[in-house]
Amino acid sequence: MRNFLDFEQPIAELEGKIEELRHLADTGEVNIADEVGKLQTKVDRLITTTYAKLTPWQKVQVARHPDRPHFKNYVSRMFTDYQPLSGDRSFADDHAILGGIGRFRGRSCVVIGHEKGGDTQARIKHNFGMARPEGYRKAQRLMELAERFQLPVITLVDTPGAYPGVGAEERGQSEAIARSIELCLNIRVPLVATIIGEGGSGGAIALAAGDAVFMLENSVYSVISPEGCASILWRSAEEAQTAAEALRLTAQDLEKLKVIDRVIKEPVGGAHREPDEAVDKVSDEIEAALTDLCAMEPGALRARRREKFLAMGRHGLS
Repeated sequence: MRNFLDFEQPIAELEGKIEELRHLADTGEVNIADEVGKLQTKVDRLITTTYAKLTPWQKVQVARHPDRPHFKNYVSRMFTDYQPLSGDRSFADDHAILGGIGRFRGRSCVVIGHEKGGDTQARIKHNFGMARPEGYRKAQRLMELAERFQLPVITLVDTPGAYPGVGAEERGQSEAIARSIELCLNIRVPLVATIIGEGGSGGAIALAAGDAVFMLENSVYSVISPEGCASILWRSAEEAQTAAEALRLTAQDLEKLKVIDRVIKEPVGGAHREPDEAVDKVSDEIEAALTDLCAMEPGALRARRREKFLAMGRHGLS
């Protein structure tokens, strides 16, 4: 059953009418092909116009859509011979960050990403994509493995932020995130990051300090969630829509600010409507980036990456 967001209700009503007419056609009571065609044209037009003028808050809702493709969907379509690797070799295996080795269009790679889960049981297992310190230490282990065997790293970011629980803090959450960011900047192999849904705070940056950073058209990337920002500034999460506009968290805003390198267009109506097409578009961009990056000398690659992020700070101070 398809899930609809609040602003998609007019679309939901039209698609509901189409389903009713198709049910009548199945019973043989009436031939409704022409009417279904007209309604489908209206639906397509409404989807196009609705998604052409999404507000920042609506983009946040789309980025969180339950039907949006998750890490496992990307891996199953993008990679062959995928072998998952588990554990941080210190405390436990975190299920919010997954990773392993596989072949991406014939090229051996390490892939790491956040997994939110596709249903209630899976979301609980993966902690809604909020990683604990052992998740970031697992990511560090995989990045070190990639460097040792000269394999490019692909990361897929989709998290509301790192898990803020007491146990996570006791086990060194902020240190684990900082070490992951440091390793992203230091490894001497290509690192291509893509924000496929939410990119929340340091929990996202820990996997996204790459040579190339892409964002899907309706994904978001920010220092804090709109609800968190609203609770701090206005003492009310009800101001989340206002906060979303102020945070400049959309892919289009961040491309203008040169925080990311490119926006990847989604299928009309969002990645949740055509997940395979969305995954293929991400794959095409990653392949193009890796072709250029893998040709670079390791030392020059690392220096270029570090300079890229240092330049952001200088730009902000100028």
